[in-house]
This record gives sequence, structure tokens and C-alpha cells, in this order.
Amino acid sequence: MTLNSIKVEDSSGNTNDGTEASSSSSSSQSNGVHKVCLPPHRTTFQKLRHRLSEIFFPDDPLHRFKNQTTLRKFVLGLQFFFPVFEWGPKYNLMLLRSDIIAGITIASLAIPQGISYAKLANLPPIIGLYSSFVPPLIYSILGSSRHLAVGPVSIASLVMGTMLSQAVTYSKEPALYLQLAFTATLIAGSLQAAMGFFRLGFIIDFLSKATLLGFMAGAAVIVSLQQLKGLLGIVHFTNKMEIIPVLTSVFENRNEWMWQTVVMGGCFLMFLLTARQISARNPKLFWVSAAAPLVSVILSTVIVYLIKNETHAIPTIGHLPKGINPPSVNKLHFGGPFMALALRVGIITGILALTEGIAVGRTFAAMENYQVDGNKEMIAIGLMNIVGSCASCFVTTGSFSRSAVSYNAGGKSVVSNIVMAATVLITLLFLMPLFHYTPNVILAAIIITAVIGLIDYQGAFRLWKVDKLDCIACLSSFFGVLFISVAIGLLIAVGISVFKILLHVTRPNTNVLGYISSTRSFQSLSRYTTAVRIPSFLIIAVEAPFYFANSTYLHERTLRWIREEEDRIKANQEPPIKCVILDMTAVTAIDTSGIDTICELRRILEKRSLKLVLANPVGNVMEKLFNSNALEAFGLDGLYLTVSEAVDDISSSWKPEKGPAQPLTI
Repeated sequence: MTLNSIKVEDSSGNTNDGTEASSSSSSSQSNGVHKVCLPPHRTTFQKLRHRLSEIFFPDDPLHRFKNQTTLRKFVLGLQFFFPVFEWGPKYNLMLLRSDIIAGITIASLAIPQGISYAKLANLPPIIGLYSSFVPPLIYSILGSSRHLAVGPVSIASLVMGTMLSQAVTYSKEPALYLQLAFTATLIAGSLQAAMGFFRLGFIIDFLSKATLLGFMAGAAVIVSLQQLKGLLGIVHFTNKMEIIPVLTSVFENRNEWMWQTVVMGGCFLMFLLTARQISARNPKLFWVSAAAPLVSVILSTVIVYLIKNETHAIPTIGHLPKGINPPSVNKLHFGGPFMALALRVGIITGILALTEGIAVGRTFAAMENYQVDGNKEMIAIGLMNIVGSCASCFVTTGSFSRSAVSYNAGGKSVVSNIVMAATVLITLLFLMPLFHYTPNVILAAIIITAVIGLIDYQGAFRLWKVDKLDCIACLSSFFGVLFISVAIGLLIAVGISVFKILLHVTRPNTNVLGYISSTRSFQSLSRYTTAVRIPSFLIIAVEAPFYFANSTYLHERTLRWIREEEDRIKANQEPPIKCVILDMTAVTAIDTSGIDTICELRRILEKRSLKLVLANPVGNVMEKLFNSNALEAFGLDGLYLTVSEAVDDISSSWKPEKGPAQPLTI
């Protein structure tokens, strides 16, 4: 059977044997039936190249290099890999003024948060300051986001501290714990940079927003409960991160509660939460919440210093060494029984940090109408963690709280990160002795204030309102973190995200269509009351690719639609079905299993004296149907460009019992 016999021509208007199809095409169009075109011919190599390009280079990152001179390409290459060469020549004093203000404001938040998050990861507090110095400098050279403020974050710190403490404790084996922390940071950075270099950013999309919402809320609750150790002054506290062991430890050690820490912690926690609320209600007062942690540190330190001779009950940070980051290359450990642990911690914290950093960067880029290259961000975040692991830093990424402060403070570029790093450097060189009397309870209050913003209950309500399955995924990851563990909670989040994808692929939507005369279109009968059935036709729309994973389901569901329609017709005594039209407008792809299913459906329906017709298959689907010779069995009136043409053409061929054949005009 030739292409012409089934109303198919290639995109140039030629039929299968190379002859012009214009005359037959004109004849067909005069009858209101158009030929279904094949896509332009491409070799297998061209198809593979196009497919790989769509997978790994959907944004066409090299489009700027087209039709450029060699010198211009070199300059563009420098700007591509080092964004500082792009914004640097345009930088001016007005932007510098804004960035200095923003950088100093961020530092007032980053210094106490850095110390607090290091404690959260069960690391020495000084590591948090080291991690707020080197990584921002690296990111300012490689990063493409203007507003991303880099440093330690709560979730990555929590996961690292939790997973490492299950095998090793810093109090008993400090050297081994630091080795594992720095090695995990190197692994996280290497993974992040590799994903960016090989353009594998789509992998982190498997963590849906719904599951991340539940995961981060659960982690925030666990982090807050863990801080009861500092707020209550408990000495013997569980290392576990599940809600039941934590609460059990709190109440079993009631005899260790200290009223001094409870009073001080409660007062400063109220102060920090009030400052946060003021800034939330009035964004112009952003500096209130930004300065509150540093003010709390200063005030609490002064209070503890003044009463140090009267009581020694309130635990403090103690001695912090002065000086910049010492090298830690000699502490990187790639062997021994704990290598698998470091690998797991590095992979999990790396993915979490990457997800948070890119999400924050894209959020502020959208607000300021510029674009952030996700793969370049992965490379930048990865390289800063690789360098950081060699300079006594643990996993860092973009922080939403610090980035929001930078944005509200008027930050215009990554220079604000440089200013912040310079402020941290001054602190490391000259101000370390001032933190000696800083109480641990104030660090606990700062952590609680920071992570409480991760609990987005309004977002959970929106999920329930919009998508119940998304809400279930959110709650599953939330309770998984609370009652099992942080790592298992993350696995639950990933598992549910993958399950959702599989569910949508294996059980796609199908609808029976009806005709809406006022719009001259076919729409779902269940959605539109004005849509009416066409007598003797059953029109089924498939809203997904036709793959091996769903071919059996679509086969069974199509037969069920036919059975239900026949039952309805019998009950209402209407004309029987003669033709089933499969609307393939939304079928974006098909494989051999899908083709076999369509052929099998045609054979089954043919035995029941029913005709199967395909309408509007897209380019690659049409090409595969033609190459498989599946179209030959459909005949002259088995393939149409639109559902309307199929109904008109087929109904005109049916001869009524009396009188001439009359087409069903739509």
C-alpha cells in the first residue's frame, strides 16, 4: 500500500515514490480531508544528536558563540565559565555602595548562623565561620546569581550531623569526625560539579516541591526539638533525631534543666521571633530580623560575662582560635571502614544543598527578571565545596534567609558575598576572643528562629486544595523524617516523587470527546455539558505517550470505554457504534509496544465490525507508525489530520437505508 492510499505525504509534498502529490492533495482538500504529513527525513545520527541536545542542552548554551570572531568567542568563553568577566566591566561605584551595605547586613546574620549551624552539624563553632569565608569568595567568581548569599544551611548541617553521629561522635573521636566531615564535603562538591559539567541537572527534579516541603518541615521540627538541649541546659542528651527519642530524652532528664538557660533562652527566642515577625509584616524593616541574631549574641555574651563570677551554670562556646582557615587536605580520608559512610553523607548533603541553592537562586532571578543557568550554578556550588573541603569548611550552598536579607538590603551583585567574606575575615583575625562567653543557649535560639520559617503550613493547605496526591507525598516525607529518620525521610520523598511519575506514565488520562458546535471543537464530555456525542462514533483522547509501561492499561481502558458506551447505547436505544476514533493529539511519543497495542486494538475491533481510526498523530509518532508498516492495515480512511475531518469523511461514506449518502457536517 502506498503513502498516497492512506492520505500520507512527506513534509515537502512528495509521495512515497518521489512524485508530486499536489493533485491528489488538492483533490483531498476539496473534499475537506487533508493529508497527514511525515516529518522531514533525518538520519539516525541526526535524530540521536537532536535527542541528546534536547536532553542535555535544552537552553542551547552555545548560541552566543554563533557567527562570532575567534577573539569574541574567547571573551564569551571566559564570561561563560567565569561570570565575573561579564558583570565586572559594567560594575560601578553606585552598585558597590549597595553591595557594601548588603554585605555587612548579611554578615551580621551569617556570623551567628555560621557558628550555630556548625554546632548543628556537631562540628566546632569555628568551622562555621571558616565556611562563611572561603566558599563565598569562590562563588563570587563562578556564580551567576546576583543575589545568592552563600554559607552553611540548616538542612545540610542537620543531615551531616545526624548521619555522622550515628557512627562517630565528635566528643569521643574529634579527628576522625573532622576527617569524615571534610571528606563528605569533597564528595558532595565533586558530585555537584560533575552533575553541572555533564548537564545532569534534571536529576534533582526528582525531588518535587511537594515532597521537599514535607521533608524540610519535618527536618525543621526535628532541628527545633534538638535545640531543647541548649534551651533547657541538658547535658546528657540523645544523639538520635527521631521525635520520640528526642522528647523522651527531654523529659527523662528533667533534673538537668537549668532555670538560668530557660529564662535567657526564652527571652531571646521571643526577641528573635518578634524581630522576624516585624520584618515579615514590613519588608522595609528587613534590617530588624537581619541584625537581631548578632544583637542577641552581643547582649547574651555581655550578660554572661557580667555574671560569670556569680554562676557558672550557663554553658558557653569557650575558646575560639584566631586566624584564617587552616588547610585540611591532610584530613581528607579515602579509605577505611567509614568510607561508605562519608560517601552516603556526601551524596545526600550534596543533592540537598544543590536543590536548595538552585531553587533560591532561581527565585530571586525571577523576581529581578534575569536568568540563572542551573548547570553553571551546579559547577560553581560544587567547586566552592571542593575548595572548601581543603580549607576546613563543611557543606555550603545558597541560603534563603541570607539571600532574602541581601535582596531586601539592596544587594546588586555577588560583590555582597565578597563584602560578607571580608567582614567574616576581620572577625576571624581580631574578634574571636569576644565569643568566649557567648552562651550555647543563644545559638539554639538562633537555629530555632532560622528553621521555623521552613514550616510552610499554608503551602500544605494549598497542596491539599490543588492536588491531594501531592499533599499525601508532602505528609509522607514529613512523618518519615519525624518518626523514622532524616535520611529515610529523604528516601521516602524521592520514592514518592518517582512513584508519582510512574503513576502518571502507567495510568494516563483518557477521555471520551464530544462536539461543541459553538467552538467547532471536540472536548471532554465529562468537563463540558455543552459537548454532545456524535451518533455511531466513539471518540477517545489519550493524554500521554504510548509506551510499554502503559500500553496494556490503554488497551484495557479503550475496550472498557467501548463496553461502557455500548451499554449506554443499549439502555437509551440509540444507534450502535460503527467507528472508534483515537485522538492522538496529546500522544507525544510511541514505542513498539504502543504500536503493537494499536494494531491489536484494530484487529479486535475489526472482528466486532467496528472501525478504528487514528486522528492527528504528531511527527515522531507518525514516523514510527509509518516505518513499522502499521498504517497499511488501516486503509484509505484509517488516518486523518483532525477528528472533525475523520467524522465528516467517514459519515459521508455510510449509506443510509433510504436515499443518497449524506455526510455528517461538523
